[in-house]
Amino acid sequence: MAAAQGVNVLRYSALVAGLVYGFYHQSSITAGIKRADADREYARQERLIDQAKAEWKRKTQPQDANSTGVITDPENPKFDLEAFLKLKTGEA
Repeated sequence: MAAAQGVNVLRYSALVAGLVYGFYHQSSITAGIKRADADREYARQERLIDQAKAEWKRKTQPQDANSTGVITDPENPKFDLEAFLKLKTGEA
């Protein structure tokens, strides 16, 4: 009878140890997945920020002031139609 109690203690000890290990292992897997998701989201946001910076730089830098100094963007307030037409026709 004492041997049977020892075997039961061993069985339940193994069961509890297995449950504790399973819980620990599952939580480490879940934490790794969450960390990978967070890293992926951070990288996506970095790409978006880089794209926004490039777009802002493209929009704010001087528009098409080529070697002749003629601004070819009609949206620019300093756009000169006469100078632009002379540049296109080659009369400059």
